[in-house]
Amino acid sequence: MSQAATRQELSPQQDRIEVPPTATPRHATPQLESLERDGLCKRRPSTLSGKRIACIWSLVNFFGPLLVATVMVNLHTSTVPAEARCQDLGELRVLEGEASWVRCPFRGLANGSSSHALTWYRLLPGHLERPIKRSGRVSTERDCLRFQPAAAEDSGRYACRLRNRSACVNVRVVSRPQEAPEDPKCHWPLAAEPGQVVIPLEGDMVLECPDWREVAAAAADDAPAVIWYHACEQPDRWTSDREQVGARLQVHYMVDHYQGLYVCQVHYRRSGRALHFTRGLNVTAVSASSLPKVPSVLQPTREHVFSVKRGQDVRLLCTGHFPYLDQDLEWDIWWSVDGNRTEQLAERRFSTSNRRLRSRYGDRTEESVLLIRNFGSQDLGKTYNCSVKNREGFQTRRAQLEEEASLPWSELASGLAVTLVLSLLVSALYRVFRLELLLLYRSRFGTDERYTDNKEFDVYMSYARKSEEEQFVLSTLRRVLENDLGYTVCIFDRDSLPGGTITDETLSFVARSRRLVVVLGPGYARQGSQALLELKAGMDGLAGGHLRLVLVQYKRMRRQEWVRELRRARVALATVRWRGEPSRELTSRFWKKLRLELPVRRPPGARGDEEGGQGAGLMTTPNRDQSPLNPEAS
Repeated sequence: MSQAATRQELSPQQDRIEVPPTATPRHATPQLESLERDGLCKRRPSTLSGKRIACIWSLVNFFGPLLVATVMVNLHTSTVPAEARCQDLGELRVLEGEASWVRCPFRGLANGSSSHALTWYRLLPGHLERPIKRSGRVSTERDCLRFQPAAAEDSGRYACRLRNRSACVNVRVVSRPQEAPEDPKCHWPLAAEPGQVVIPLEGDMVLECPDWREVAAAAADDAPAVIWYHACEQPDRWTSDREQVGARLQVHYMVDHYQGLYVCQVHYRRSGRALHFTRGLNVTAVSASSLPKVPSVLQPTREHVFSVKRGQDVRLLCTGHFPYLDQDLEWDIWWSVDGNRTEQLAERRFSTSNRRLRSRYGDRTEESVLLIRNFGSQDLGKTYNCSVKNREGFQTRRAQLEEEASLPWSELASGLAVTLVLSLLVSALYRVFRLELLLLYRSRFGTDERYTDNKEFDVYMSYARKSEEEQFVLSTLRRVLENDLGYTVCIFDRDSLPGGTITDETLSFVARSRRLVVVLGPGYARQGSQALLELKAGMDGLAGGHLRLVLVQYKRMRRQEWVRELRRARVALATVRWRGEPSRELTSRFWKKLRLELPVRRPPGARGDEEGGQGAGLMTTPNRDQSPLNPEAS
């Protein structure tokens, strides 16, 4: 309440209050005297008690609001939990049985009796706090909370407080595995995440165990001992490229298989206790520092040309190589159209997408794809550049575009259909007229063997005597081959001279013949027969290359009737089968197949004087009454 308001309350009308005359100035309070000195109260002898009451009322109005505000602030502060006002320090992971510590971000005085002293508490459920003692397994030292060592029951939330400031940390004790790790899969139990260290290939570096210096400086009674491990490798197995020097591990020459997790164990004594803790460093090899670090564009090359087509989506691919650089935040790969990035273009048809293809020893290969939707003719005249950069350099490459010619699909489909139909037609014609086509080819391009050898006969007939095969040879084969086809046929019973030796004569006739026609039947290969002698002579001539065998199967033979020579000949030679009545016509398949196996001859009287030509005997069907195979006609 202001002084003006106080004076207004003490108006002249209020000064006329009746006050008992017995009141004396000796009962006046110091506050009243102060108000009188300030002019807020004026004492009159006749009204002393009324003036005192007015002054007390003025004091209540002046100090009352201040007192209420102070009480409300204190009540509000006391109702807010201490944990809610903590600065969160995160989580501290501790391995059970190992030593660990955490520092408070506030700095207090060493004197505990001072109001500026820092205090550690353990926060309990229900907003309760339990102070941490300065000695014991869990103790405090200035701004540090120590676990020497940590136990499972130490997990919880802790707070440090300095005056009206506090910070909280969540401690989590990790249980140690039951069995120790063994090779080849060695995984050390680590409570905290290992640190990351990169070493260039062929380079060197000194590895220092984390938190070792802090223990050596203040926490340990004597110098701590440090033991290093790599994939459970014992210290006595270090090579000359890696050696432990004191508490540090010196890598003199970095190679690929030196990568991996390095573990250091620190053993020390504090206040008579033997303590230790374990830390890890994850070592990664990167490309050598001596290599060039300027990025390069791998694709597109200077000779590469992108084929594009109007009206379709076009994708331009760019790949860039980025050598390893420590903390390189300036690297980038991008496409530009007419000097502008895609995000700067007004047209939304252009967009880019980037991804990482591979990474090895810190060297990265990045890919950027430029997508052009609904490619138009106006896009051909634009300039498309792919660029890469890092803090060491910059490179750009221009993409060359070429419009792809549209294929005439209708004409192409029509041509393929016609080609397919013609192929099918030719294939069908060949299957139907294969023999005729081969005969026509032989007649035009075949060589007459009479002008290339000195042999006397075209065909030597081998058959079983006194059988149906003999009648077939004499009445059908001989007549057609000699009279209609113009071949010179040798038949032993007809052409041999009396008084000669059968074996010598047989071998002589076979040697002077160009073909040996073997007429097969059930009695052909009897042991000791002349037909078997002729077959053996023919096989010898076939092996020498100056005689060819033709197998004509007149009747079916049982399996046991095929002697060894016949089985060999059947595998290597084609067999012409006589099918009875259908084979009697001169234009039947029997005679066409037989002529393909015999030497080239032109039938006498054929028009055009060409075998198989237009009007040839094999291409026409004679009247049955005039057929040379008809016994009545003969």
